Amino acid sequence: MAGDRSSPESGGALASLCEAYWYPLYAYVRRRGYSPDDAEDLTQEFFTTLLEKQTLRVADRERGRFRTFLLTALSNFLSKERVRASAQKRGGGQLPLSLDFSSAEDWYSREPADQSTPERIYERRWALTVLDRVRQRVRRRYVDVGKERLFDHLKVFLSGEDDAPPVRQLAQELCMAEGAVKMAVHRLRERYREALRNEIARMVPDPAEVDDEINSLLAALQSDDSAAHV
Repeated sequence: MAGDRSSPESGGALASLCEAYWYPLYAYVRRRGYSPDDAEDLTQEFFTTLLEKQTLRVADRERGRFRTFLLTALSNFLSKERVRASAQKRGGGQLPLSLDFSSAEDWYSREPADQSTPERIYERRWALTVLDRVRQRVRRRYVDVGKERLFDHLKVFLSGEDDAPPVRQLAQELCMAEGAVKMAVHRLRERYREALRNEIARMVPDPAEVDDEINSLLAALQSDDSAAHV
């Protein structure tokens, strides 16, 4: 969100963010009581409306963080949508970005079965999506340099050490010295932190807000075992 949002490059980056982070909004719509089909239609139309009207590209800094801005905009959109539940109209436009809903209900079925509010589900799922994207980005870096096996052995250290195997065991499996494994874990964590900060920096209006946003995401996961080690 930082930078010149009126440029084509900025518009493309925002569209990319929408494509990456559509599921938390879909889950929010579902938790509001809409059927899977309606949730798909509404989520698609929501992003279509934002991008076609260039709402995201002209959003000023006062709108705040991307995560919060999207939830507020979606809530307003759903309130207006109640007065015109026209599924035919929702499906009539051309979507300016690609949203793959094929796994949406499978993901949604794994959401907590408690009485969590739609907002809490949204915050939790947004945080999980951020961490998953960062892990995948770091993994690609290792794959690109032929170290996919190393990453797959050490990735457990990104989600805490409770389930991590002993360093001695990893050293034997990887045919590395224990000291080298410890250094590899340190480097992995450093790369992960860097990638996380870079990802968050795309969503906040001011680089100074990166740490606060990271803390907000971790707070959303404080009762969840999926929080990453940062």
